Amino acid sequence: MGVEQNWNPAEIGPADAGTEATPDGLTEYLKGLNHDLGELLTREKALVFRGFHVTPDTLGAVYDLLLPNRLAYVHGNSPRTKVGQNVYTSTEYPQEFTISMHNEMSYAHAWPARLAFYCETAPETGGATPLVDGARWLASLDPELREAFAGGVRYLQNLHDGYGFGKSWQQTFETDSREDVEAFLAGTEAVWEWRKDGGLRVAQLRPATTRHPVTGAEVWFNQADQWHPAGLGDDTAARLAAVLAPEDLPQSVTLADGSPIPAEWVEQIRDRGLAAAVDVDWHRGDVLLIDNLLVGHGRRPFTGPRRVLVAMSD
Repeated sequence: MGVEQNWNPAEIGPADAGTEATPDGLTEYLKGLNHDLGELLTREKALVFRGFHVTPDTLGAVYDLLLPNRLAYVHGNSPRTKVGQNVYTSTEYPQEFTISMHNEMSYAHAWPARLAFYCETAPETGGATPLVDGARWLASLDPELREAFAGGVRYLQNLHDGYGFGKSWQQTFETDSREDVEAFLAGTEAVWEWRKDGGLRVAQLRPATTRHPVTGAEVWFNQADQWHPAGLGDDTAARLAAVLAPEDLPQSVTLADGSPIPAEWVEQIRDRGLAAAVDVDWHRGDVLLIDNLLVGHGRRPFTGPRRVLVAMSD
């Protein structure tokens, strides 16, 4: 499959679906698709359902059809709030910052195949969700960088016990049980240790790219730029470096052999992903479904209140 230079997500409204402009109209359309939804999503990579006036009360029925097996955000590293049955707020970083492109949980042993976003409150300005074709993102990177990443990347997490930088291990794994955490990690090929201060250190070796199981497309599929101190900006990285050794940062990343990743490579990954992205602007009631392997996502800065909910499935 070639790299699509002018890719955009497919927008589906009531007229396209041949149904009424209501949440019931959307659910009728989705029920009619049945197994064809997966084929449609694989072909289009992302679908925007707009004009059906989905409300928080009707979202559950829509998500049940889009995401038949909703997953908990276990081992997720982004700050979120759980608001329903495996439904969460989208990443709660300050609204003035851009969130760079990434595939959800691409650093983990298992990741969701689909993500669905719902706009409950649209921002006053900005706040789009940019989407990037993962094959195009990969092709945009310099050959030297792609070659260095061919062996994969090594992620390191330091999760505190309730007080410290970043997320606690209890928040990350949605449990207070060490036994449950160990049972989860035992099936992930991760290496971990409990620290004397009650925290948890987790190291994982993961691939930098992957291939889609249906299309065979090879895509950039890692979060090296988000886990690297250079991705935090010079001021934040300098403040953290002043108080923490590199191996004690809440999260960090190296190449597979432990070699450091140059800051200029981190900036290239971040900037070229954003440059290749197309923005999905939000209107209240919109629903966005994406193939999490074929498409990376992020967030543009915004003003005013913005509430976008997300759920995921295998």
